[in-house]
Amino acid sequence: MTLTAQTPTDDLLAESSLKGVLKRILFTNSENGYSVCLLNLAHQKGTVTITGCFPGVQCGETLLVRGKWTEHEKFGKQFQCTSFEAKLPADVHGIRQYLSSGLIHGIGKEYANKIVDYFGESTFQILNEASARLMEVPGIGKKRAGKIKKAWEEQYAIRNTMIFLQAYGITNSQCLRLYQHYGADTKSVISKNPYVMVDAIEGIGFKSADKIALNLGLTIDSTFRIDAGLEYVLSQAESEGNTGASRTYLIQTTASLLGIPEHFIEQRLQTLLTTKALSEYPPAQLLQCNRTAIHEACIAKQIQRLYANHSHLPPIHIEKALEWSETKLNIHWSEVQKNALRSILQSKLSILTGGPGTGKTTLLRALVNILSAKKVRLGLSAPTGRAAQRITETTGYRARTIHRMLKFEPSIGRFTYDENNPLPIDFLILDEASMIDISLAHALLRALPKETHILWVGDTDQLPSVGAGNVLHDCIRSPYFQVTSLHDIFRQEQRSSIVTVAHHILEGKTTFDAPIHSLEVPERLEEDLHFIPIQSIEHCLPTLKKLYWECLPQWYPVHPIRDLQILAPMHRGAIGIEQINATFQQYVGTQRRKMQVGEQTFFVGDKVIQLKNDYNQGIFNGDLGIIQEIHEADGTLTVQFNEETHVLERSACLHLKLAYAISIHKSQGSEFPIVIIPLFTQHFVMLKRNLLYTAVTRGRKKVFLVGDLRAYSIAVRTLDSTIRRTTLYERLQHSFAEKFS
Repeated sequence: MTLTAQTPTDDLLAESSLKGVLKRILFTNSENGYSVCLLNLAHQKGTVTITGCFPGVQCGETLLVRGKWTEHEKFGKQFQCTSFEAKLPADVHGIRQYLSSGLIHGIGKEYANKIVDYFGESTFQILNEASARLMEVPGIGKKRAGKIKKAWEEQYAIRNTMIFLQAYGITNSQCLRLYQHYGADTKSVISKNPYVMVDAIEGIGFKSADKIALNLGLTIDSTFRIDAGLEYVLSQAESEGNTGASRTYLIQTTASLLGIPEHFIEQRLQTLLTTKALSEYPPAQLLQCNRTAIHEACIAKQIQRLYANHSHLPPIHIEKALEWSETKLNIHWSEVQKNALRSILQSKLSILTGGPGTGKTTLLRALVNILSAKKVRLGLSAPTGRAAQRITETTGYRARTIHRMLKFEPSIGRFTYDENNPLPIDFLILDEASMIDISLAHALLRALPKETHILWVGDTDQLPSVGAGNVLHDCIRSPYFQVTSLHDIFRQEQRSSIVTVAHHILEGKTTFDAPIHSLEVPERLEEDLHFIPIQSIEHCLPTLKKLYWECLPQWYPVHPIRDLQILAPMHRGAIGIEQINATFQQYVGTQRRKMQVGEQTFFVGDKVIQLKNDYNQGIFNGDLGIIQEIHEADGTLTVQFNEETHVLERSACLHLKLAYAISIHKSQGSEFPIVIIPLFTQHFVMLKRNLLYTAVTRGRKKVFLVGDLRAYSIAVRTLDSTIRRTTLYERLQHSFAEKFS
């Protein structure tokens, strides 16, 4: 019978430690090392269940585990470990149990008993220092002794590596991933250059690796350190949307980061440029990582290729097509719209821009109808699943995300469609083109046949892409694309406050021209945009909860999880994304089935967002889902994304976050039936015109702003002065001048 150890009952969250002998491993995940084990506590205090990552441990070892107690819905109290120390057993019984575990290849229960019976407490010393003596044991010959020695040394290497890495604050799961990546060479590789960890696994950044490097004795002017510093500064520039950095900025910032004189950086930088380890593009005065430079150069080359080759579209009588589309859609084109359609049908490369209500959707529907009638092979795409779904609904023609269109193949680590296997399309329409970064643009353009027409559709007043680059803006400025900008609002007759206010925001009008009311006295609920003023930030969360869970479901036929979305300007703070999500999760209730993943706890029914492309599962950065089932026994979550169900391993769940509230940046390319936007002067760092405009235009039916009207006014008046530095425009200009001068 398993005894239950005495556990804290007053505070399950208190950090504590346990010491005991590992009795049994009930479950382990070979990919991430997550295990459920039984631990015999020291001093005969009973047996407890411990969970966590215990790479390399086996039954019979003495463990010192640190962590906290948790209450599992089905299995009761468990000790959730955050770190551990392991010691090989010292007594004969423990040694026998350890070797019988099957850990050492070539030693089963029978041979474990023979070896321990022969060597007793000296067994481990013999394995370490005099393994040839194994042949003294009856039944063990030279071949078996060699196998046992090899297996023992491999296990010993794992243990030493874990001890070495943990001493520098690397977590157990990170240790396991590093060992899986570098094997027995892990310790020597990292001792030589700790900065390799930054690229090898997630969770270890430059600053963490730098601390380890200095602790290991690397000099502050080591070439490894300078190279890593330069790469870090360039990666930070890319995270801000740039595709490179100026020489002066790169040298000064890296020197400041590393705390060394600038001439060390200058000397090393020149070497890296000479050896082509870094790239420089003088016309744009930018230094770049090679991968980024290749992407931008390739985009320019592919655009030139498409522009220079003739169209294979069937003959289209444009004026008759315009008349036919008016009849088919039962509309009357304005002269601006006619010119837009003419331009798109006549141009090989074209761009259509415009804000909400300016008729982009109607033009797309007409274009799709005209091209379909001519049997043109169409490709409709968008960067996100929600955007692709929306263009499918509005045009009646199936659209796919760029990733799905190009068909990423995990087994080969690349897209199926590329320059050697072009997409079978004659005309590509890409919606929400402002979201496309250089990496995705590079993959898409090189997969197009040279005869393909391109139409990029976007709103240049929205936020730019999350990834590096300014592709849409650079292409608009280039000589290759025919650009049509729509400004006239065609949805005025619907009296859409969302459309009106969105355009007022762009015009810098700080007056809020929509209903302003409290939750207690709602007014003009039939209108589509509202402001709920709150004087104190302390009252914001209670107001958000009441609006989200009570008022809106009473006022409209909506489901909170599926139909409502909170878009917050910032991640941290009293009404930041993290606080809203934590509060809403508690409000829903914590009596549901749950699972701990890293520092995050998920419950059945939680709304979540994917933060990284998962090509194996076919879910992508920004996809929203709802947790349907939790299977803690095997460490999996069942999540529904875009009406498709996916079963995610625990390691994959590390890329999930709660999504009752998400950032405005993450909402790009999406529309939601009802959007709620908290807005306070405390958000001043993020209060920008394009941020507010993007948030407001995410609402398809209703938008509710909650907070301080002064914050609204600040956002409208504040233009984003950030200018992304890229090389694409200069590359396009140069290639055009070179080819067609």
